Amino acid sequence: MQKIKYWIAAARLRTLPLAISNIVMGAVLSAFYGSFSWIILGLTLITAILLQILSNFANEYGDFIHGADHTEREGPNRTVQSGQITANQMKKAINITAVLSILSGCILLFFAAISLSMKVFFLILGLVAVWAAINYTSGPSPYGYKGFGDLSVFLFFGLLSVVGSYFLQSNTWRWSILLPAISCGVFSMAVLNINNIRDIQSDQVAGKTSLAIKLGRNNAVKYHLVLLSTGILTAGIYMLYEYDNPIQFLFLSVAPLLIINYRAVKNKTAAMSLDPYLKQMALTTLLFVIMFSIGLLT
Repeated sequence: MQKIKYWIAAARLRTLPLAISNIVMGAVLSAFYGSFSWIILGLTLITAILLQILSNFANEYGDFIHGADHTEREGPNRTVQSGQITANQMKKAINITAVLSILSGCILLFFAAISLSMKVFFLILGLVAVWAAINYTSGPSPYGYKGFGDLSVFLFFGLLSVVGSYFLQSNTWRWSILLPAISCGVFSMAVLNINNIRDIQSDQVAGKTSLAIKLGRNNAVKYHLVLLSTGILTAGIYMLYEYDNPIQFLFLSVAPLLIINYRAVKNKTAAMSLDPYLKQMALTTLLFVIMFSIGLLT
């Protein structure tokens, strides 16, 4: 039972609302335009959650072997660095989770009512997602150590996640769905930005160059405000485009939570005091999607 607790910690359950949010957003957009399947939603959620856990496992392993998780690091305890899970055990878990992600994706594509060429395209996209999840901090040249983590999160947790979920449900394309996809993408980037601001000092010691380090703390805080503002703005533009009644702007009810998050990022400099706002931002993103969905479908 004790070992299970460590694996749950390594899976970082507080990040899963992001994976869920983006898939639900795509499915809700498809339902709004007349297409929806519970089977596709369930399989897409399973695949996305497995990819998120894969990324988290790879992050634990990669940060350990590259020295980013060291004894001077502040923030939550890491399972591999602390010896609760060995590096070899985590490496095996990464391989198993990668296989499960691919298998789940293949089952999803089997049920999806899309052409064979699109199934091949999504299979390739899924393999790229697996590679990206593993090589964010793992591998010989992790791109997360070079400041490209934000771009990867935006693409995979924003555009590709929402648009992919939408297309697998509807087998159609609409340019307008890019707006809520951008909202999900920048809110996901905000979670990563909090993580990177929290770890600025320890990452500098380890030679990990995140975007927050490149920007510096003050500019990273301004960047955070831009991300949160962009998320609300793009959702608002989409609702104006599809305007029917005022309830569609119900998503604005999360604005106070975004303000709280921004103030915490701006004012809290201790790593442990800032850490809870990663979870808060992830849950706020999920609440944003729920409120957006209610407003759109009511």
